[in-house]
Amino acid sequence: MSYFTELAHQYIDGEWKSGSGSWDIIDFNPYDGEKLASVTVATVDEVDQAYRAAERAQRDWAATNPYARRLVFERALRIIQDREQEITEAIIAELGGTRLKAAFELHLAQEFLREAIQLALRPEGRILPSPVDGKENRVYRLPVGVVGVISPFNFPFLLSVKSVAPALALGNAVVLKPHQNTPVVGGGLVAKVFEEAGLPAGVLNVVITDIAEIGDALIEHPVPKVISFTGSDKVGRHVASVCAANFKHAVLELGGNSALIVLDDADLDYAVDAAVFSRFVHQGQVCMAANRVLVDRRVEREFTEKFVAKVRTLKVGDPADPETHIGPLINSSQAEAISTLVEQTVEAGATALVRGTTEGNLVAPSVLTGLAADAPVLSQEIFGPVALVVPFDGEDEAVRIANDTPYGLSGAVHTGDVERGVRLAQRIETGMIHINDSTVHDEPIVAFGGEKQSGLGRLNGESMVEAFTTQKWISIQHGRSGFPF
Repeated sequence: MSYFTELAHQYIDGEWKSGSGSWDIIDFNPYDGEKLASVTVATVDEVDQAYRAAERAQRDWAATNPYARRLVFERALRIIQDREQEITEAIIAELGGTRLKAAFELHLAQEFLREAIQLALRPEGRILPSPVDGKENRVYRLPVGVVGVISPFNFPFLLSVKSVAPALALGNAVVLKPHQNTPVVGGGLVAKVFEEAGLPAGVLNVVITDIAEIGDALIEHPVPKVISFTGSDKVGRHVASVCAANFKHAVLELGGNSALIVLDDADLDYAVDAAVFSRFVHQGQVCMAANRVLVDRRVEREFTEKFVAKVRTLKVGDPADPETHIGPLINSSQAEAISTLVEQTVEAGATALVRGTTEGNLVAPSVLTGLAADAPVLSQEIFGPVALVVPFDGEDEAVRIANDTPYGLSGAVHTGDVERGVRLAQRIETGMIHINDSTVHDEPIVAFGGEKQSGLGRLNGESMVEAFTTQKWISIQHGRSGFPF
């Protein structure tokens, strides 16, 4: 596939080049093991080159009329639309995404680019009154300068674009490091789209590397003022501590352990459809996925029977097949971890209503119930196709179980009474929650982010302005101030 031979390179100061590290990242197709590309890793020196190029280019980019800046995003949007089929095939090949998942990712990426077009004109200054006679207070919204973006493997194109596009639209330059399992879709492809859209050299740079090569150089470097990281809470905690030590602002979108709550008055057939999608979309490799399906005991039997029946219809296999629902996990380590988790949970006393088999990186769905209240699996993120069905007695117990986790990203409540659902949702410690819908949602103008260990800060809409700009106070004394000495 041409994308992988063409784009498996570093992109620094407008040039495609090889890294100078002593080893290569091998890019594999997680379904069939085909080698897609190899990328020699970037070194600390190349990270420095990327940040210095961004620093130089940012000044002119920030001075560019925002009406001219937004033309780049209009062209980028058209490029993605024109190459949708090629990008779809790249998503399927590099990360094992199904065709349905690829369409979902590309749709959202385009929506975020449309928002970036508007975002270029969004920052507004203010004039504020002063208690001092003759003084005028102006508060300007300015780009932070250079932003470092670290994107994950599960939605690499979308989640790179989601931070990169608004940061650029607001006048910043960016250095992007994609996950080593998705260097092309999450890195090279993003750079290529913006290069062809006319973004000036140096404004966006991509470094493909690993912490084993560069350590913390990407986040310790003195140039970037903001680090936008999407990934696990374990790595996010480290990113946050390094940023704090270096007086950088961290925007962290981390893991989740979302609960989808089915109340006794819910439309059970609809709730089953929402729960199956919420748990098994992209093999469960979604931070917002419904790890836990909490069901009122009065409808537990009927719901569970329907849920299990629906799960059994999911087709596991080649993600390129339009009929496939469940493709491969990203690598063998993830597949082995999920298989081990299911085995240990069943050995500890859980009942497997569906017990999925593992074949290579293909892990078939499992549905577990009968878990002890203190079962470790209930409080952790499961990045794979495993659903936990947990009964509850009454709303208070549902709230207690839902909140009994260190995470707080997303969630859902299913009920025949919308306001009842809202009242319950307000009691759940989570950044986002949806009534009568799935747990997996992201919209360009609605604040996205989590509570507790699910992250810091928010993205989307006005939150992008907050994340990627800074405020500067300039006062003007039109008269003469009096001084005490």
